[in-house]
Amino acid sequence: MSNSPFNHSHFLGYVNFVSPAFVKLHFPSSVLMKSFVHHSEVLRGGLVGNYIVIEGEEKGFLGKMLEISLPEKERLELSERTFSTKAFHPVGRIEILLSFDLFDPSKIEKGINSLPLIGSKVFICSAEFLSTHFKTFGIKPENIEHSPTFRMGNLIYDKNVPVDISLQAIFSRHCAVVGTTGGGKSYTISKFIEGVIETGAKAIILDPTGEYSTFDTHPKVDHSILISESYFPYQNLTINDLFVLFRPSGQVQQPVLLEAIKSLKVAHCLMTNIPNNGHNNDGTNDTFTFRGQQVIINNGLIVKQGNLTAAYNNAYFTYKGIIEDFSINNFSINLLHRQTGNECFQIFNDRWANGRDERNYGNATSLIMRVNNVISDNNYSGMFGFNAPTTNNLITKINEFINNPNLNVLRIGFENVPYNFQVREILANSLGRYLLNKARTNAFRENPLILFVDEAHQFLNKKVKDEYFESTELNAFDNIAKESRKYGLFLCLSTQMPRDIPVGTLSQMGTFITHRLINYQDKEAIASACSTANKETLSFLPSLGSGEAIIMGVDFPMPISVKVDMPSITPKFDTPKFIKKTGT
Repeated sequence: MSNSPFNHSHFLGYVNFVSPAFVKLHFPSSVLMKSFVHHSEVLRGGLVGNYIVIEGEEKGFLGKMLEISLPEKERLELSERTFSTKAFHPVGRIEILLSFDLFDPSKIEKGINSLPLIGSKVFICSAEFLSTHFKTFGIKPENIEHSPTFRMGNLIYDKNVPVDISLQAIFSRHCAVVGTTGGGKSYTISKFIEGVIETGAKAIILDPTGEYSTFDTHPKVDHSILISESYFPYQNLTINDLFVLFRPSGQVQQPVLLEAIKSLKVAHCLMTNIPNNGHNNDGTNDTFTFRGQQVIINNGLIVKQGNLTAAYNNAYFTYKGIIEDFSINNFSINLLHRQTGNECFQIFNDRWANGRDERNYGNATSLIMRVNNVISDNNYSGMFGFNAPTTNNLITKINEFINNPNLNVLRIGFENVPYNFQVREILANSLGRYLLNKARTNAFRENPLILFVDEAHQFLNKKVKDEYFESTELNAFDNIAKESRKYGLFLCLSTQMPRDIPVGTLSQMGTFITHRLINYQDKEAIASACSTANKETLSFLPSLGSGEAIIMGVDFPMPISVKVDMPSITPKFDTPKFIKKTGT
């Protein structure tokens, strides 16, 4: 039998207890166990945590050693002298992970449809059997030869077993990399980036701290630092993004802001498509004759005061397709605060009133000031290109990256984006919404894109409140997690606080790379979101060392305990060191 999982030099003992939850192993002699562990240089901490195989009649079983103990009688006899001279008979508790065809071990069965028999032989699993099967997880048999894999590391408890995993298994159902500070999440993300480059895939990483700027020198990696090098154009913001940015109150200010945006769009359409017919006597108003009626535009602003409504309405309905498409915002946003003031006129019969509605204007005053402050702020202007930007258009950069076969990774750096006024969350949400809308056009169906979001707790589960404390959810990443998989846009979140990720988003993660976790709420969040995260698996999380992780998920028939290889390009920020200074 080729690639047999059973190595008789690694025989441990016999099954002496079977239950639906676990089976027990009887060691014929502790001398055999000690001899095996003593001569094995690859096992860490003895046998606990190692993978074992059980030889049944028609099926084999792969399990994990959870604990080893002595029977009560022998435990009482245990001493330093007797341990080295007397043979004891330990008992091991084993969690059954999966079963396979005994005569064709390549055929793995998900789920446990049968259990081993009393007296079945138990062995340490061979390295070849494990390493061969890791590559096949998450891949249909007919696609194995064409699915790219990358080396993630080696098993924690058997360093002779490499862990090569396919991108399909890791990312195709979305992925979450979680763990406490210092657990090795950044190195895992760096390893994933290297895997993307190695396999020729495409990925965009939202880097909130500049941690992955070390990759910028790689020829397959492009980068774009917001504010200093690029801006996300406001023309690509949706109406919801604009509402989040300017925070109008829902019942009073939102309708006024919406009308102001529509008016500026009308002005843009007229000035782009209709020649100017003349000026009023004061020389400031441009007159556009549209279907026999005149629309007055003053320095780019629609003038409504005292004018007939019919001409404006005709223009509005003519360009309705453009005006009501809020994914197209080709209007002068610098005029938005002034146009908002122009909307505060009541309609009487067929024209707007000559006198301003002071009540509406008073309600809109705080909005007008807020819009003006946002547009005038240098940071906002640098992020969204409000005022004649001199940096690169990020949307153009993204599209060039997607169409460039020589580039695999685009790093979007947030290190210059300030933390005040939730601007980072708003910008990241707008970017996520843009990528989701692009995915809906099937732009990534043939060439899937992985979106890495580092420090995801900074961007997800966030709300923006207006001055009346009404909140608007920033839910772009939640929507990506729920619907983008079928479009070829895959999400990979990295966070030290999984409890802060929305439950709906976390439950959509098909794969979890879980580093050390200690907090009870964090472990419960993983347990509720990942179907394979049982009590036995979670019990190993607090004891994981730096760079060690447990991989579990829908496409993994069993959890994998892996020591992640050190990436060839390490992240920028390590833990700062205390240094003794001279003279102190």
